[in-house]
Amino acid sequence: MTIPRSVADVIRDHVVLEYEAIDRMYLNVYVPTLQTVGGMVGYLRVHRGQRFASTTAVAPMTETFIHNIEQFVAGEGLDLITFGKGQRKDDVTQKYLRKFKKNEGVLYVGKAQEKARIMRTERRRDKRTGATYPWIVQSTAMVNHYYFYCVDEDFGPFFLKFCSYFPYNAKLCINGHEYLKRQLAKWGVAFEALDNGIKSCADPALLQRLADGLTAEKIDRLLRKWLRRLPHPFPARDRAAGYRYDLSILQAEFSLTQVLDQPVTGRIFFEEVIRENLDIGRPSQVSLIFDRKITGRTPGRFRTRVITDGVVPSLHIDYKKSRIKQYHKLLEALRTETTINDTRDFGIGRRIKNLAQLRKIGFAANRRLLDVQRISHDCFIGEAAFQDMQKPAIVGDPRAASLRFADLLLATNFRNPTAQRTVRLIR
Repeated sequence: MTIPRSVADVIRDHVVLEYEAIDRMYLNVYVPTLQTVGGMVGYLRVHRGQRFASTTAVAPMTETFIHNIEQFVAGEGLDLITFGKGQRKDDVTQKYLRKFKKNEGVLYVGKAQEKARIMRTERRRDKRTGATYPWIVQSTAMVNHYYFYCVDEDFGPFFLKFCSYFPYNAKLCINGHEYLKRQLAKWGVAFEALDNGIKSCADPALLQRLADGLTAEKIDRLLRKWLRRLPHPFPARDRAAGYRYDLSILQAEFSLTQVLDQPVTGRIFFEEVIRENLDIGRPSQVSLIFDRKITGRTPGRFRTRVITDGVVPSLHIDYKKSRIKQYHKLLEALRTETTINDTRDFGIGRRIKNLAQLRKIGFAANRRLLDVQRISHDCFIGEAAFQDMQKPAIVGDPRAASLRFADLLLATNFRNPTAQRTVRLIR
């Protein structure tokens, strides 16, 4: 097996499986009309018929919601775990996943105190009469959050986290590669997993079609399905009146995985990339990768970092609140991953319906980065070709003598030996 000499060699000759897929997605689950003080006042005074708008009116809702969670945990025979400070939730979840034998269900429920944006009531005084009255304001507070760690038959492991305080905003976290593994298994296609990815697949074309099939509509259906199964903070009459959850994108990872034929291939790739591309985070280069115009007034940070975990390096490129990470995954594959933390960086709305447009940007950024890296290393290939030009060559029977760069060559037209022309080599 040949050893590659450059990034271009690696990408062209040493990739045995390549696919694009959504990786992790972190989504905001919220009731749109309850995210402002005006919306909260309308809910209390118009929908609930309260004379004064005060958050004390929703305290019974909070108590009922927490009570329903405790009943759900007891009824399902689940563990309710209070997360300690600094405790890795993924480690806890992996222990439960190893013991879980069902096709889908709830693994456990976790509880943690975290900061949240809330509505609270403060007392204000009328300057004319001196009377006090309640006034709702936005604030932040440390409140309990409940994590429902679940397994879905189509999406695999995911979690849904609820704030226990009104308006009960939640977060949904899914993994596109877990979705992909579940879909391959449903289709009966043989594959080998690569941690958070696919190492080999009997049908690569189907693999890519299934990855493309993860749509905003399917993610929305996942949320609706589990909202029906889990304790819901809003009573049925609220939902019937239009107070229903919606989804927006907080963070989305778009990955390009290129499985390599041998570990040395990946090491060569990163040696060349790190040596030649440490300036790739300059605004001019970032502008090319993300296809966005960058001026001196463009906010954000543009930089390149090389981070080494043990002996494994990774390349990080920042653009505003988004970034590209490129690393050698388990010494088996090249993973290029664009993480978008704010869809507004690209003039796109946050609603989940914008996912199709956003994935085009993420996948295109991955490809452009590889194109920049590949072109920057074509000098090695060009050098070899240039040296070949200066060596003697035999075309059929005639022999052409070697030629120094930029020398004039009196070349014979073999079809018409009597005709001669002068050629200057130009590169």
